[in-house]
Amino acid sequence: MDVTYDGTKREVATGKGTLRYHEAGDGPPLILLHGSGIGVSGWRNYRGNLEVFAKHFHCYILEFPGFGVSDPVDGHPVLTAASAVIRFMDALGIESAAMIGNSMGGVVGVNVAMRFPDRVRTLVTIGGVGPNIFSQNPSEGTRLLQDFADAPSRDKLVRWLECMVYDRAVITEERIAERWEAANDPASHQALSAMYGSKAFAAQQQMMANSDAPPYWSTMHKVQCPTLLTWGLDDRQCPPDMPMIPMRLIPNAELHVFPNCGHWVMVEAKQAFERVTLEFLLR
Repeated sequence: MDVTYDGTKREVATGKGTLRYHEAGDGPPLILLHGSGIGVSGWRNYRGNLEVFAKHFHCYILEFPGFGVSDPVDGHPVLTAASAVIRFMDALGIESAAMIGNSMGGVVGVNVAMRFPDRVRTLVTIGGVGPNIFSQNPSEGTRLLQDFADAPSRDKLVRWLECMVYDRAVITEERIAERWEAANDPASHQALSAMYGSKAFAAQQQMMANSDAPPYWSTMHKVQCPTLLTWGLDDRQCPPDMPMIPMRLIPNAELHVFPNCGHWVMVEAKQAFERVTLEFLLR
């Protein structure tokens, strides 16, 4: 099976621009949704897991608009990502699919499941979902993202990358160079600034404070599909008190916490994450 970057890359035209993705495997559809952060992409999130999941599923790693890969669209990156999932599924004729969402991708998956319950068969989230209960907000990782968004530097990138993991050995020079190169893409940095720049972040917080609309996490009882919440015990981006409310509100939710693991569960606890996720998805 070809699971290389060039061998799996695809694109599809939609009414709001071209969406790019990676495709491999055969079987029921599985859509992998990436997170936010510096120099992020779907491929960088899931390239190490694609071969394992593609043995059981027809996998699609979707690149969200505005992160330097798919065509950008106007709007907040989280909201445009959710609409892109539906555009993508419609364009490829996918009626429903299992989904795996990392961090922001998990929030996107939850929102799609609440708004379009018939489109999400099962959902696996990796951190990200829910509110901070006891931990500080913004978290340590988010503060480092803000620092980088306001004034990018390679040193700030390294500090954030090391905050993402339990074992700093995961952050190789190759990974640093790859992320630094991607972070210099104007579209990628624009998406990061829209989410984490100090002014944008403050405006979002003020908007939520003034809004009569409930936060998304308070309506997660609407997620009707079986849901697996996965978390790293040492996550400094999305601390492990966050899944307590999702675990209570989502009717069919389970929680699995991986020890000695930070925010990148699919990277740092790769084999354990794949084993637990496959057991859940193949039930």
